Amino acid sequence: MTYQGIIARYRPLLGLPADATPITLQEGNTPLIPVPRFAKQAGIGADVFVKYEGLNPTGSFKDRGMSVAVTKAAHDGAEAVLCASTGNTSAAASAYAARAGMRAVVIVPHGNLALGKLSQALMHDAMVIALKGNFDDAMRIVGTLGERYPFALVNSVNPYRLEGQKTAAFEVVDALGDAPEYLFIPVGNAGNMTAYWMGFSECCKTERANTLPKMMGYQAAGAAPIVHGEPVSHPQTIATAIRIGDPANWHGALAARDESSGTIDAVTDQEIISAYQAIARNEGIFVEPASAAALAGLIKAARQGLVQRGTRVVCVLTGHGLKDPDQAISASKEVEMIDPTVEAAERVIARDQSLFRMLNAR
Repeated sequence: MTYQGIIARYRPLLGLPADATPITLQEGNTPLIPVPRFAKQAGIGADVFVKYEGLNPTGSFKDRGMSVAVTKAAHDGAEAVLCASTGNTSAAASAYAARAGMRAVVIVPHGNLALGKLSQALMHDAMVIALKGNFDDAMRIVGTLGERYPFALVNSVNPYRLEGQKTAAFEVVDALGDAPEYLFIPVGNAGNMTAYWMGFSECCKTERANTLPKMMGYQAAGAAPIVHGEPVSHPQTIATAIRIGDPANWHGALAARDESSGTIDAVTDQEIISAYQAIARNEGIFVEPASAAALAGLIKAARQGLVQRGTRVVCVLTGHGLKDPDQAISASKEVEMIDPTVEAAERVIARDQSLFRMLNAR
């Protein structure tokens, strides 16, 4: 039988009503990819794998939680879903609402949304409302609207979102045969770190896994409320997906950190961009900037001596690079325009040392 999505694969573990019809785009089953060239280039002595969640149907990990949350909403008779979003949640909510024959209303911070994500919500016929404020303002508004009207609120305060997202931990254990020693993950609203810890803990309780990983969460330095111990009123980072000043799952992330003897730390935008480029150039894996916070965190932790040599490390890459193509272009070299001659192309190629050697080897 062909793969049918996370509900079909893990249904007894998700708490859904027995008669709920799955709303699925066959999310999940994303690859766990070894990245030895990245690890070597970064000077990391551990065996490093990446969980490439950008290969979910709408290009991010949010599809896992949205499949379960919208399934429950449809079962309960909801006609529309509602969410606040920095981008990926809006894309997933609108896609799964369309799949269920429902409407979606999404509230986003004006000017802080990557166009790749906005285009998805618009194509799925969501009502998109741009707010003169930040994500935390949007969360406050949808919380009130969800109380007043019969919308299904599908942000990660919805417990079924975390039920879906924890399935990624199940897949990591299934792929490796046990949990890794370390799990590095970006932290924005903190739901994913909470969900992974839920998943790994359940694997241990059911003897699917023998060990638990250290949970290593990383926020952007300009949007690091958990690191600083207080909300950030005006979060700033190029990693828009984690530009959140008051995470809804703050306490869940702290519990994951403390129960696993892990850490929650911050990385700078420059560290994020460096890791963002390194994984693409060394391994051919294109991620959105927020995903690279996990990679930047691994590099930082390795330099601090927090990661033991010879251990297994998994980094969660939360979203595909095509979510934010503008950032990819701005972080790269300019494309050079030349005259239509072989000689002009040769002159440009010769400026690169490694390619220059190829020209001279003929």
